Amino acid sequence: MMRGLVGRKIGMTRIFDERGDVIPVTLLEAGPCVVTQIKTNTIDGYEAIQVGYKDRKGKHTNKPLQGHFDKALVSPKAILAEFQKVPSFDYRNGQVFDSNLFKIGEFVKITGNSKGHGFSGVIKRHNFSLQRKTHGMGDTARHGGSVGAASYPSRVFPGKKMPGHYGNVKVSIKNLQIVKINYEKNQLFVKGSVPGPNNAIITIYR
Repeated sequence: MMRGLVGRKIGMTRIFDERGDVIPVTLLEAGPCVVTQIKTNTIDGYEAIQVGYKDRKGKHTNKPLQGHFDKALVSPKAILAEFQKVPSFDYRNGQVFDSNLFKIGEFVKITGNSKGHGFSGVIKRHNFSLQRKTHGMGDTARHGGSVGAASYPSRVFPGKKMPGHYGNVKVSIKNLQIVKINYEKNQLFVKGSVPGPNNAIITIYR
């Protein structure tokens, strides 16, 4: 029916299996997602299914987007995403897909933005070691040290590990197993960790 869903990361917890062993899990909200557009080769140049997630207030929706949702006969949505079509499945605008797409034991791929750490030093960003805090080191124990060459080639090579922006990048993790599903609340319990902070928007691929 659908190749995946847009959802939200609720947070991490743990559950116990039949033997009493602890399983660290991430709790996800999977949908519900509403079909807002069916893209075709004739009109759009490619085939895909566009879905919307989470309602958005009308006053926060501009007129072009409002017209887009009105054409599909759905309420405004905050998040839009596209998925590949499943052959021979009849899609219609307004169709709703939720956690019923998944089953326990299934492996999924989850994509999201990792936690942002702002401007970080080399110890946090690249796992450098501290310098020795003795013999007049002063306040440079967390510095990266020398970065340049001598008289030749007298420059810093591209790709040198230095301080800079760390985190807040798109990350995908494959083969995460679904160990429990709450179909009433559209919640998936996925074994392991998922990119992003709590309440982050994530995409779940089947």
